[in-house]
Amino acid sequence: MALLRWDPFTALARVDDEFDNLVRRSFATPREQFVPAVELATEGGDVLITLEVPGVDVEDIDVEVNGRTLTVSGERRDSSSDAKVLVRELRYGSFRRAFQLPRAVGAEQVEAEADKGLLRLRVRDVTPPAREPQKVAIRTQVPAIEGDTTEGDTTE
Repeated sequence: MALLRWDPFTALARVDDEFDNLVRRSFATPREQFVPAVELATEGGDVLITLEVPGVDVEDIDVEVNGRTLTVSGERRDSSSDAKVLVRELRYGSFRRAFQLPRAVGAEQVEAEADKGLLRLRVRDVTPPAREPQKVAIRTQVPAIEGDTTEGDTTE
């Protein structure tokens, strides 16, 4: 039977890590807490990106294409600056989401609209249209017939 030693420092370190995680979740800066949920879908050759941004003013959202990266950034501002907050479950602060684009896609192919707390992005012509299946002909080689005589062939 193997003996295991209890190490009080390991147990203390584990409690310290759990306490740090609890404090970070409870008192983290708002900048680290708000990340809008995303839904990605395809419609024909387009890709649709929908972000949940309730409470975010459209003027506080930036959509930018830089090289092959589509970036959506913004900020949800805290409107209760004078109130004494008793419980805070709402998330405030800056957010940033980035999406990789195919090589041939540029900013002119991206459209954005906001409505009822949703930001909808349409990236046009990302995927090529599906082609119809086509039959491919199979070629066969005709075998040479044995017994043919050619010039210069001498048989007795």
